[in-house]
Amino acid sequence: MAIDIGRREFVATLGGAAFAWPLAARAQQPAKLPTIGFLGAASPSSWTSWTGAFVKRLHELGWIEGKTVAIEYRWAEGRHERFAEFAAEFVRLKVDVIVTAASAAVVAKQVTSTIPIVLGVATDPVGDGLVMSLARPGGNVTGLSLQQIEVAGKRLELLREVFPGLRHLGIMFDADYPADLLEVGEVEARARTLGIETTRLVIRRADDIAPAFEALKSGADALYVCTDAVTVTNRLRIYPLALAARLPLIAGAREDLGAGGLISYGPNFPDLFGRAADYVDKILRGAKPGDLPVEQPTKFDLVVNLKTAKALGLAIPDKLLAIADEVIE
Repeated sequence: MAIDIGRREFVATLGGAAFAWPLAARAQQPAKLPTIGFLGAASPSSWTSWTGAFVKRLHELGWIEGKTVAIEYRWAEGRHERFAEFAAEFVRLKVDVIVTAASAAVVAKQVTSTIPIVLGVATDPVGDGLVMSLARPGGNVTGLSLQQIEVAGKRLELLREVFPGLRHLGIMFDADYPADLLEVGEVEARARTLGIETTRLVIRRADDIAPAFEALKSGADALYVCTDAVTVTNRLRIYPLALAARLPLIAGAREDLGAGGLISYGPNFPDLFGRAADYVDKILRGAKPGDLPVEQPTKFDLVVNLKTAKALGLAIPDKLLAIADEVIE
């Protein structure tokens, strides 16, 4: 009888240990880190300063990549058809928040109405149906809104100051990006008041760039380049061609000038992506995106590339250099 009791006790002890082992194994597994899905509309190299500012600000807020937060990067390389593919992948990965920009955000919102979406940049979030209003976004989207359309006319005026002889302007843009169409309309309206003719140069992919420059041989004096996923991804192709064609080029982002642009004027994009990290921080700590007002740029930069000006034989007015935020020499 004692033997039977001992056997039962042994079996019970063994069974209890067997039941405890998987529990202990599960307890030792590290908890899943909060995960950010970062959907870049362009290429990683073209967004280096923007993603760097985003990660730096996250770190300042206590979110350290690989330790307290995970970031899944996906890059569309200027190909709009990849937005839905990557957004769907983020849904499958069950990311906690998606960070993206402009038209990619429109597609992401179509894919998910529950995962919070933070706009690093967006031209018209209300008009695009991303938010109900800037003050009360509602839904699952919030972040930063640009003022590209409002500053488009100012860019043209700056170009005219540097190049008083401007008579014919080429405007390069992605016709599949609705915000570009609005910006082009604003540039054309301002050009008419200044007596400047305009030619639209539509590009949708890299292969469209060289033919666009061939079309400019008809006599354009300068080039206005809209800031979109296609032009940003291909800036190293566009800007040297403009310089070789001796076309003064103006754009919206400081990052555009390193490849041969003349002037850039617009919101500071690294600053915007740094502020996007603040939104992510609040959301990961429990805030609802619909309760966080959409903010607008507070920092605008005027950058002049003297190296390009010299190559084009242009003299930059002293008054313009005096107000420039940065001069590249």
